[in-house]
Amino acid sequence: MARLRLDGVSRRFGDFTALDGVTLDVADGELLAVLGPSGCGKTTLLRAVAGFDQVDAGEIVIGERRVSAPGLHVPPEERRIGIVFQSYALWPHMSVAENVGYPLKVAKVAVAERERRVADMLHLVGLDGFGARKPAELSGGQRQRVALARCLVMTPSLVLLDEPLANLDVHLRHAMEAELASLHKRTGTTMIHITHDQAEAMSLADRIAVMDKGALLQVASPSMLYREPANETVARFIGEGMVVDAEVEGQTEDALTVRIGGVPATVRAPASASPERTARVCLRPRDLALAGPDMPALEAHVVRMLYRGGAYRMEARADATGDEVLRLDVAEPCAVKSGDAVRLAIKDGWLLD
Repeated sequence: MARLRLDGVSRRFGDFTALDGVTLDVADGELLAVLGPSGCGKTTLLRAVAGFDQVDAGEIVIGERRVSAPGLHVPPEERRIGIVFQSYALWPHMSVAENVGYPLKVAKVAVAERERRVADMLHLVGLDGFGARKPAELSGGQRQRVALARCLVMTPSLVLLDEPLANLDVHLRHAMEAELASLHKRTGTTMIHITHDQAEAMSLADRIAVMDKGALLQVASPSMLYREPANETVARFIGEGMVVDAEVEGQTEDALTVRIGGVPATVRAPASASPERTARVCLRPRDLALAGPDMPALEAHVVRMLYRGGAYRMEARADATGDEVLRLDVAEPCAVKSGDAVRLAIKDGWLLD
């Protein structure tokens, strides 16, 4: 296991800045997900940590060893890092045992010790008895386990997972999320999980680092990230957030009384908040509900109803909140259809800085 620290790391390609002063501290044994849209810099971050790319500014420290800085570049093979790629990168002509044992063979580990460690790893990932099979004889999930076993057999201090679930179907992806979480718990290895899938990040990670345009926007637990996004970009990217204007009327220690589209509401706020008269508020689908006849509510019309098994996702627009599409979940049976007028109550929200 090893702590990972990045301090002001930047990486440029000509005039394009792929990493912009990234500072990040990953604890020993932590599973951190790096989440963001395509082109946000997460793969460049992985390549910098792995040693595939040199940094232009800042430094990277693994454990107690500085491995990257301007004028210093420790090569990948000397960083004790394991990597699991999206494609798994298994050799098709080798058996499962040969694939897993290849790093040990390169390191000239004695045959008996190599066979013991390969057997231990196959047991760890639940592939006892599969050692003689070829990758083509395995399912996608089994091939992923082989890639993980090959990564872990060298007892790396840090494991980098580069979208390892992206090639799996939905059912298998959910199963492998549980496998990865269990494997992390059993090994206690520090892991960095690169992904663009926020549901995957939420279910696996101890903390999530959200990136956009090469910058680190927020690092927090999944619950904190959902409940208290740091800014509008994070609010919209995580959990289908909606951002609306509000007029601030009053403030308590941890809440504000506001009006959203003229409708009174109470929203949560940071203890340090000192909002202006006007503010921006993040709403989640759970923060909205169909209103009773005597409740203060936004007047809206339904744009679309999507059936999601046991409930409908309603998308609506309200003149008072402009072009923002308002989303909420409505249990079935539900007689509301596209084009209907509805009234939406505001149950909660989060003040954005």
